[in-house]
Amino acid sequence: MSLPESFPVELLAPPDPTRLPLPPAAPVAPGVRLVRGAVYAVPEGSRPLEMDLWLPTETPEPAPVVVFVHGGAWRTGLRDDLGPRFRHWRPGPFSRLVRAGFAVACPAYRLSGEVTHPGQLDDLSAALTWLHARSAELRLDCDRTVVWGESAGGHLAALLALTADDLPVRGCVTWYAPTDLARLPEDQGAYDATDPGTFEALLLGGALADLPERARDASPVSRVSPGAPPFLVLHGTDDVIVPHAQAERLVSALHQAGADAELVSVRGGDHLWAGIADDEVERCFAASVDFAARCVG
Repeated sequence: MSLPESFPVELLAPPDPTRLPLPPAAPVAPGVRLVRGAVYAVPEGSRPLEMDLWLPTETPEPAPVVVFVHGGAWRTGLRDDLGPRFRHWRPGPFSRLVRAGFAVACPAYRLSGEVTHPGQLDDLSAALTWLHARSAELRLDCDRTVVWGESAGGHLAALLALTADDLPVRGCVTWYAPTDLARLPEDQGAYDATDPGTFEALLLGGALADLPERARDASPVSRVSPGAPPFLVLHGTDDVIVPHAQAERLVSALHQAGADAELVSVRGGDHLWAGIADDEVERCFAASVDFAARCVG
């Protein structure tokens, strides 16, 4: 298809997501309302990207924001899923965060079957920009933002916190996240760096062994600087998918840069908090909420 020169091509541009009407909010728990599926970006050649917003029903003051980034090996996942250990919670974890004084934003992002690195980071950066643009009508204090992610989402949350120079991020929570892709084969003995089918290779667009510079670029440890925000890093000691050494690498890099970072090693914990009791899962969540509250004052 080709367009005649006389056609006003500007009409083909998608609407500005910062000006689109917001979906209606619905109550989901006492004191909590949910805005489901707000479009925050329309990447060229891709589907519109949406986020869900858990907001306090009454907002005497703008609320600080937790931006949650879902996991799923960069390949799958649902934007509002904190993981299998939390799906039975009533009220759910995001409603609990609202009751703790936060608004919660859960953005979708393009997966590795749609775009390779840094497309996912670009999407999340656009989500932060959208939140700032709509902060007044949503009653958000985006100058007090904490990012939080689990697994691959923790990796992306860390990248976002370490690269969002123009948009303030006050803190970052990561759960069992890969943080040094270039050294993952070293930490996980059976890892084949020449395999183009690993989840990391699919994120990068090729095997780690073939793309060492891109692997470093996609690694949070390579993005650490003295200006990094505070980090809380939780990781199970028995994680068979993402080795505990990955958490140690990130915290060590942050400490070497003079940044504030705490590593919580969850004894006996496997990936997705498998292998630990429910009360220990509760403690991981509570520690993360307490950290976020300290970061935003």
